[in-house]
Amino acid sequence: MNKDRIYRSPMALVGGALLLALAGWLGIDAMIRGEGRTPWLALAALLTFVPLVVAFTLRPAVFAGEDRLRVRNPLRAVTLPWGEIVSLRSGYTNEAVDKSGAKFQLWAVPVSLRGRKRASRRQERRDAQAAAAKGGKRVRGSLFGPGGDIDDGPLRDEGDKIMDELRAMLESREKAATAQGEVTVRWAYEIIAPTVVGAVLLAVLSALG
Repeated sequence: MNKDRIYRSPMALVGGALLLALAGWLGIDAMIRGEGRTPWLALAALLTFVPLVVAFTLRPAVFAGEDRLRVRNPLRAVTLPWGEIVSLRSGYTNEAVDKSGAKFQLWAVPVSLRGRKRASRRQERRDAQAAAAKGGKRVRGSLFGPGGDIDDGPLRDEGDKIMDELRAMLESREKAATAQGEVTVRWAYEIIAPTVVGAVLLAVLSALG
């Protein structure tokens, strides 16, 4: 049995780790050294802040297996058998659409409009320099190696390449007997519960002055 392909955002993972390290340092220091209500305020802030950081940075992931696509978003996890997916769309966000018309955003595969523009400009330069090379003109630039050969660097944004891979898997597996079933959605109560508790505690402490 093949392992699932796992897609995550490296930038989100790095940012999340840094935020958690900063929150832990400040929060634990306040709990140890603080006086009066300060340790309780620090605890409430950590309960509220840490789960949200985990939810929006470390938690999001997309798991693409032979039979289904599992989407782990900040506050819920969705399991979509390939046979239930109508399309995988890319616009301002990447999302999966099932047969009922429900849309599920792929948080772990963000859209980068800047990345798309860079890839488009790179393709335009490559086309222009390739045309110049065919015309016998001397070509220069970062897209060519020392011998004037065209560089094989990526011409598509990473998120778009991932969506291409997922669409290829959908096309090859959507009719498989083992890729049928129901779409399931599970809320991330392990994230929601401590966040609510922390927010309530923070509100109560703030109200008490």
